[in-house]
Amino acid sequence: MIPEISIGPLTLQTFGLMFAAAFVVSGAIVHRRLGEIGKPPDWAYEMVFAALIGGLIGARVYFLVDNYDSVKDDLLGNIFSGAGLTWYGGAIGGALGVVLWAWWRDFLGLQLMDAAAPALAAGYAVGRIGCQLSGDGDYGKPWDGPWAMGYPDGTVPTPPGVTVHPTPIYETLTMGLGAYILWRLRDRFRLGILFAIYLIYAGAERFLVEFLRRNTDAFLGLTAAQLESLGMMAVGVIWILVVRNRYGTLARPADQVATA
Repeated sequence: MIPEISIGPLTLQTFGLMFAAAFVVSGAIVHRRLGEIGKPPDWAYEMVFAALIGGLIGARVYFLVDNYDSVKDDLLGNIFSGAGLTWYGGAIGGALGVVLWAWWRDFLGLQLMDAAAPALAAGYAVGRIGCQLSGDGDYGKPWDGPWAMGYPDGTVPTPPGVTVHPTPIYETLTMGLGAYILWRLRDRFRLGILFAIYLIYAGAERFLVEFLRRNTDAFLGLTAAQLESLGMMAVGVIWILVVRNRYGTLARPADQVATA
């Protein structure tokens, strides 16, 4: 674990660095895709900035809500504290930021959602590297398997001698693969279907990994993230079924093929 990197008098948080790197990687993917579909590639910079601002706000708000009992005594101080960011909240806030940007650019539609699908998966994969490096508590339950590891020097350390599932690594590998698959499929389906596939894939990934993580159950033995993931998967499945019933096929018609 490397929670911090010191460069002379400057100390950098590895989670924050990977959080920023996630937006850079996502922006590069969107930049390439915008060019393919005939939109200004430079829009990617605006989109990333909107996602970054929204993501920072969302990550902070989600953390405060999720940890309200421990921060409520000094809520104002914790709002402006430099610690405490939640990746799921960052994803939600980033999405809202991009929606507002797309509305301003008159690009709010299915093309945007499909362009964002592989970028979101890749960004999530990179972000989880930050969780692994910082040992921020997103690791799994105690385990003594062949690749189990401890986080004694993490920002949320494991007890001495205790090893756990390195779930951030699982998520980085799974979502990295998902980003590759989504990118390869980007021109094969009707507009919107790629994003629906992302919802199903990302929802299933998070739903399953939660069984290995050390989160608290919220309802019916499931964690809050699992309930959110079920919602994502349900939306994706319904979306695909509706399109299939309406058009009889999910294949992309000729008039929706990328222009470049």
